[in-house]
Amino acid sequence: MKNDRDTHVSELKEAIGAFIDARNWSQYHSPKNLAMSIAIEAAEMMEHFQWTTVEEARTAMEDPEVRAEVREELADVMIYCLSFARHTGIDVSGAVLDKLEKNEHRFPVDRIKGFGVE
Repeated sequence: MKNDRDTHVSELKEAIGAFIDARNWSQYHSPKNLAMSIAIEAAEMMEHFQWTTVEEARTAMEDPEVRAEVREELADVMIYCLSFARHTGIDVSGAVLDKLEKNEHRFPVDRIKGFGVE
């Protein structure tokens, strides 16, 4: 089984692209549709935690059935995110690293550590 340590983002994008292309779904993949799909799948993941406390949500993730369902929803979110990146030509690694660098300046450790976002 592949995992995060031995799978590159580009491999995931290629696998997703092959899946989409084999089904001729690219015709439906506009930035609008993909962005909406990301939000919809994220909402489906959130449903597992609706009306729970933080501790209840943590406990729920220890249940193998709930964990499997949340894992699938996370996969759906990631598939749509990577599809969006593929469709729009966004380099995911560059985008994430650039955003982390920007956040380093926005949330300096000496000022923010241990505190919520202001």
